[in-house]
Amino acid sequence: MDVCQAYEGWVDTNAMNLDQMLLTIRALVVCDLAAAGCADAQTVSVVESAVSGRRWWVEEWPEGAPYLAGQVAQDVQETLAEVYGRWPICPLHGEDGLHHELTISPELGEDPQWTCAEYGVTLAALGDLDGWVAPVR
Repeated sequence: MDVCQAYEGWVDTNAMNLDQMLLTIRALVVCDLAAAGCADAQTVSVVESAVSGRRWWVEEWPEGAPYLAGQVAQDVQETLAEVYGRWPICPLHGEDGLHHELTISPELGEDPQWTCAEYGVTLAALGDLDGWVAPVR
């Protein structure tokens, strides 16, 4: 079984402790980085930093646990945009020149999905980008 598929939908905030949630979220984001060909030591370090920062956040606001996965993905996306460029690039706009990144939707909610904001189309759940995006490196 593919490791990424094994984690799909496994962020259960009612049954998992904080460490389990964070490890699962880390795996989902790394799977999406791998799908785009950017899971290297530097980008995984960005994920580690985001997970660490969100650990503090959810310890201060336990009611935010259901939003943790989307928040980590957004943190990684924002940091990568500052350091490396946009990620993940939307695959729906190859011909029309509208090169933009996918966004996490909802911005603050459960079950985060990668969405093309231009078309309002959901492409994949967090951790399930494999097959949707082309490698960027």
